[in-house]
Amino acid sequence: MTDQKTIQAYNGQVDNYLKMVGELEVDPILLRFIDRLKANDYVLDLGCGPAIASAVMRDKGLRVDPVDAAAGMVQLANDKFNIAARQAQFSDIDTTNMYQGVWANFSLLHAQTEDLAAILLALHTALVTNGVLHLGMKLGQGAKRDKYDRYYAYYSQSELESYVTGAGFSVLQVELGESLGMAGDIEPWIVLSCIAQ
Repeated sequence: MTDQKTIQAYNGQVDNYLKMVGELEVDPILLRFIDRLKANDYVLDLGCGPAIASAVMRDKGLRVDPVDAAAGMVQLANDKFNIAARQAQFSDIDTTNMYQGVWANFSLLHAQTEDLAAILLALHTALVTNGVLHLGMKLGQGAKRDKYDRYYAYYSQSELESYVTGAGFSVLQVELGESLGMAGDIEPWIVLSCIAQ
């Protein structure tokens, strides 16, 4: 189930969010994801926000489908990049063999814990065989809300690897780090690069 408080928080913090991500250099993790794909491959940017990653992917020759649950983010993405971003929730992803890649960069951490397995299964179905999944999440335990009332679910590395393998993916690469979020907290993160089997 989509958390409406989280969506409202993003709609109300569009400018702050853009300030946080708008001046970042191109993410080397994103470039590695792009390198795993071929020109003209179709990529779902799940929880695209202002679609900065989608714009980079488009510039690198990929076709992109940027989606976000927050109408304010979708409007910002289209105003800034004219990229055909559309409003959709995690539960709206119900296609089969459509994408060669899914970029889920710190979006599924807003999914309710009990929904994650089903969402990953839907993403596996939406990907072609050997399609690439990028999954960025926060490390930790349990769930909480930040000062903007956004819902966050936290997992250990072993939990996330169990979720993705249970959904039919194999893990190619794991990257760990920490960064400062919009709420002002430095938190550890994990990125899983996976292949749909």
